[in-house]
Amino acid sequence: MKKYVLKRLLILIPVLFGISIVAFILVRIMPGDAATAYLNAARIPPTSENIQMAMSNLGLDRPIAIQYLDWIGNVLRFDLGKSYLSKALVSEELVSGLKYTMVLTFASISWLFIISIPLGIYSAVHAGGKVDNFGRVLGFMGSSMPTFWLGFLLVQFFAIKIGILPVAGAEHWSNLILPSITLAFGYIPTYSRILRNSLLENMKSPSVIYARSRGISEKNIVFFHVLKNSLIPLITSLGMNFGGMLSGSVIVENVFSWPGLGRTIVGAISGRDYPMIQGYIILMAIIFILSNLLADIACASIDPRIRLEV
Repeated sequence: MKKYVLKRLLILIPVLFGISIVAFILVRIMPGDAATAYLNAARIPPTSENIQMAMSNLGLDRPIAIQYLDWIGNVLRFDLGKSYLSKALVSEELVSGLKYTMVLTFASISWLFIISIPLGIYSAVHAGGKVDNFGRVLGFMGSSMPTFWLGFLLVQFFAIKIGILPVAGAEHWSNLILPSITLAFGYIPTYSRILRNSLLENMKSPSVIYARSRGISEKNIVFFHVLKNSLIPLITSLGMNFGGMLSGSVIVENVFSWPGLGRTIVGAISGRDYPMIQGYIILMAIIFILSNLLADIACASIDPRIRLEV
């Protein structure tokens, strides 16, 4: 296990190096000009002279290769630079936003497990029934409904029409309910179907047939013999989607004015804040890789038959 984890962490180095190159190039071929956006944010007329001065101050007048080497050298020293817009350290801005985004993501995961696991179990036990068919319809809705549209619907009903939940901010735990449900909704049907299909497959195994022959009740078979192994595809999928939920919170955070990374990166893109955008991409890449690693370890812990290749 230790060798496997070490190997995966070492693979992180060339992967992040490649991502850093792609991120550095992509932000510089984006439409717009960082120097002009910088001047506009400072309410300075974007004349040719001012643009040239801004490019010099931001270090954008140097060759691209030199800019990259300086930036990646600082990154290796855990220095992501300073934001063009706020003048604050990028690392501090990202950590500040990441705390709120993590809270939102874990709240969404809580909704996901609270709803998906019972729905998946019931659909498997009563395959072909009304709840199972409802889960299938819910799956189509969840995969086809735009997140922002669902967010606006929830705001219209729960915040405006009924008035029982707040619509924006992060001052109280109740502010978390609507955005977390919005973020989780697209995943709940998928995860319930994954669990349902995994349960049905595992219930055909010889061990289950033997348990039935011994007179063990169907309820005990599901919860004590089948459910544990059936959760493995769910955990694997969660490891693959955890980073997607973090990055996908961009829309939800802007709809509900949640002060997370989503709002930070949208402002950075609008202002062509290169250090902030590059730092965000690196951070998301690390989270994606680590979440997949943790999912692999969790699956191996649940089922010892899974051998992690060294």
